[in-house]
Amino acid sequence: MKFMDIELARRLERASAMSGKACAEGAARVRPEIGAAAEEIAGGIAVFAGVDSPVTQALGIGLNGPVDSAELDRLEQFYQSRGAPVAIELCPLAGLSVYEELAKREYRLVEVSNVLVRELKPADEFTAPPCAPEGKSPGRDHPFVVRKAAPEDEELFTRTVAQGFAELAPVSQAILDVMAGFFRSENTRSFLAFVDGVAAGGGSVFAFGGVGGIFGASTLPPFRGRGVQTALLAARLNWAAKQGCDLAKGITLPGSVSHRNHERFGFRVAYTRTKLVRG
Repeated sequence: MKFMDIELARRLERASAMSGKACAEGAARVRPEIGAAAEEIAGGIAVFAGVDSPVTQALGIGLNGPVDSAELDRLEQFYQSRGAPVAIELCPLAGLSVYEELAKREYRLVEVSNVLVRELKPADEFTAPPCAPEGKSPGRDHPFVVRKAAPEDEELFTRTVAQGFAELAPVSQAILDVMAGFFRSENTRSFLAFVDGVAAGGGSVFAFGGVGGIFGASTLPPFRGRGVQTALLAARLNWAAKQGCDLAKGITLPGSVSHRNHERFGFRVAYTRTKLVRG
């Protein structure tokens, strides 16, 4: 078991920041008019992928030394010049001084999320009955299948996962842009789950710096409660292990179904992030 320390926090947060940057670059290839951008600021990476994009935020700040007022001014200018609120996903190991400075600037707390980790080995094999094994057709005992999304699956993946997230509201263009951005991201692989030949859900996984990041998964309402998310999680962990990742990382809302699914696969909470916003 790896114990939590500043070096591990840097690895985990850097991997997330690099994934956000790759998503913005992928989204820009689909829709250049977004004006996607990413910049190294305050020891982390500020990402912009559209004013309403959930990827538009700064990650990893404050983990590589003190953050002075000039760096925070620069961070705020990055977002304000693009008409976006300043959003920061802050790791608690960044230190109290960062929180104190953000409090002076009247940032408000809008979300907390748990960062969960587990170790990986190249020989690890994760299974999730009743999912059919990779390369096998579903049958009576294995009614659905999970497979890697092919390039021609981009629209199907984007729509399926976006609809899974937008259960109570129409699918927004910002969510579609994010899903397309992740689908086209470097060092990222997306997966689709099919029940009776119908796309039921999907999710993605990235590999940066030996960290396999499990993220962006949803299931369409008619297919929930059948183990689809468990199967998607197993498939993505297998992929990360085969990429040589020695750590897997997930980010969930505390106490959520996703949180419990991660714990069933041996994840433990490393720390709790806070999302702070100004503007």
